Amino acid sequence: MKWNEVDQQVCSVARALSIVGERWTLLLVRDAFKGTRRFDDFQRTLGVTRHRLAERLQKLVDEGVLTRIPYQDRPVRYEYRLTRKGLALYPVLVSLSNWADEWMDDGAGPPMTFWHSRCGKESKPLMTCSECGDPMKPEEMSPRLGSGLTAYVESCRANERAVPDPAELPIAAMAFYRQYLDNLKLQSVEDKQ
Repeated sequence: MKWNEVDQQVCSVARALSIVGERWTLLLVRDAFKGTRRFDDFQRTLGVTRHRLAERLQKLVDEGVLTRIPYQDRPVRYEYRLTRKGLALYPVLVSLSNWADEWMDDGAGPPMTFWHSRCGKESKPLMTCSECGDPMKPEEMSPRLGSGLTAYVESCRANERAVPDPAELPIAAMAFYRQYLDNLKLQSVEDKQ
């Protein structure tokens, strides 16, 4: 599988990485959260080439993570702002930062901390269960098939085909999942009529 096809896997992580999996991309999003808005400012803070920066910014705009807003008419110049989809990446950045502080700080401590404005205290990310509120620990969590992969596994069984190993499922289900989505769209159109 080629990297530009990774978003076709029936896997949430693969889909997310198809947008933010390139190293400059998350750094752009990080800087946008810090208030960077203009092309030249992104280039100055990141040191990335103009060509690469333009590519990454355009992809984030195309994917709905950033939006371009004109701030000057002659010549037209734009600034980049996080959309709701972009703002939803905040927990990802904070979790990555926390992970790096714990495992990669070389004993120097975190380069940056996060303060919660409501209570006025330094805070660290904590994932909790949406149902019971307990902290989520890796050893207490287990993945289960969602609707798209469940439909694929049921199809395999119904057609007496071998069900792929769990690690192979995201790639094996790609073609089936596209057809599954097309059928859902068709059914939705028929239901509206």
